[in-house]
Formats: sequence, structure tokens, C-alpha cells
Amino acid sequence: MTRLFATLALCSIAAAAHSQETTGTLAKIKRTGQITLGVRDGSIPFSYLDDKQQYQGYSIDLCMKIVAYVQKQLGMTEVKVTMNPVTSANRIPLMANGTIDLECGSTTNNAERQQQVAFAPTMFVISSRLLAKKTSNIKTLADMKGKTLVATAGTTSLKQMTILNKEKNLGMNIVVGKDHPESFLMLETGRAAAEANDDILLAAQVASSKSPGDYVLTGEPLSVEPYGIMLRKNDPQFKQMVDAALARVYQSEDIKRIYAKWFTSPIPPKGVNMNFPMPPHLQAVFAKPTDSPDPAAYAGKK
Repeated sequence: MTRLFATLALCSIAAAAHSQETTGTLAKIKRTGQITLGVRDGSIPFSYLDDKQQYQGYSIDLCMKIVAYVQKQLGMTEVKVTMNPVTSANRIPLMANGTIDLECGSTTNNAERQQQVAFAPTMFVISSRLLAKKTSNIKTLADMKGKTLVATAGTTSLKQMTILNKEKNLGMNIVVGKDHPESFLMLETGRAAAEANDDILLAAQVASSKSPGDYVLTGEPLSVEPYGIMLRKNDPQFKQMVDAALARVYQSEDIKRIYAKWFTSPIPPKGVNMNFPMPPHLQAVFAKPTDSPDPAAYAGKK
């Protein structure tokens, strides 16, 4: 999406929003005066509960930008925001059945999921890797032969590891954590030799752990995946407004401030700093927003 295209899109959306032709999610928001966000308990620093039991994170900040934009375009004085906890396993069904309107977590946008839901322009790009204790000497997936691996229910990592386990005849015992904190606990307590997940989520778990120096991420990326905010499929009016809202953020100084808040600054509740500067390929995505599920659209960006 070029800047000119984004500007034209904003103008057309503003005109449409002020008409009485709102449909789908926008009509629901206008009718009820509220929007429901699907949020996560432990996807640090994207979406999580802090020590005051408040939901916060990078994804939630971006979702609130969308809410503010939608409120303005609909000409509403207030939109009530409800935070509805979701898990990796139930987030797509809860979106499809109308329980949540935006999913503000750490969700991979892929072609399979796009058959069920839609995605806003990519907000982050990750690599899938393994996390292990340094003492285990696990450096590659091949080192996991015959060992126990943990992955979180409903994640692309779990599906990927199940496929690779069979294809490469690794004989791994794959166990499933109900959420990311439980998966890390299995690794921490020795019930699993390694955890498979997205590199930034694994880095967050290590940074927040009791002994960060005990762990190591494998250097071998198993996949490249875009993260996106989910919304309902076949709701073009809402999708267009969400895309425009994020294009405004991505192509302004806002994104630098929001990114720095969560990835290069101390974050609550423990004041941990992810020390994860914005990589060039993500800068390129923000310069030209896309909702492509194709890993090749991101892997080659410099």
C-alpha cells in the first residue's frame, strides 16, 4: 500500500463511514456502542496480564489505535472496549462466532487461517525456533531425536513440529502446553528438552525467567511467519477501516514510539527489556503495509 493509496483509502473510508450504510462489525459497534477485543494472558510483550491484572502489550496498543480511529470515523463520542481472554486453541472459533471483534495477540497469518478469518496488515515478523537449556547441548532440530518437545496448543509451531517429527523420523515425544507460560514451565522443570515457538515469544519467556542465562535459542530458523491482528472474514467495510487505521500508524512516528515501548524499553511487571530493535525487514513492511500470508513476502525484505 503506497502513501498515496493509503491517503485515498482514508478519504473513501471517512465518506463511507459517515453514511448510514454501515454493515457487519461496524454496524454492530454503532448499534451496541462497544467492541470486544480478544486478548491473551501470557503472550509477552504482545498481549498479557500484568501484576495489576490489566491487559496490555504491543498488539493491544495497536488495537486501541484501531478502536480510536473507528470511533472517530463513525462519529461516536465513545466506544466501550471489552477485553475477552482467548487462547491459541479457541481464538479462531471465538472470532468466527462473533464473540470477539478484533484478536489482539500473537497470531500467525497463514493461508490456511485466511480460509476462516481475515487479517489486518502485518504488525510483526518472526522466525520459528527451539528453546533449550544450555546444558542440554541442543543446537538443531536433529539434536531432538528421541527427546521430549513441548509446543502450545493451537499454534503453528505445534503443527509444524508434528509434521517435521514424522518427515524426519525424529521419534520425538511431543507434549502440549495449554498456553505459552505452561509450555515454558515444562521446559523449565525438565519435563521437556526443548520448546518450539516463535523466537520473540521465546525471548520474552527467557527474559522474564528466574535464570535467563540458563537458556539458548537455536540458530536454525524453522520458518518465517507474519503476525497480524485477526478480524472476521467477509466483512470488507470493517477490514478496509482497520487497514486504513494501521496504515496511518505504520507510516507515522507512532509506530516507532509504540515499538520502542515494548521491544527496546523495560516493560511491566518486572521491568524486563526485550532488547529487540526493529529489524530492517519489519521497517520495510511498515513502509508498504501488506496482509500477505506468504512467508516469501517477508523473508526477502531488507
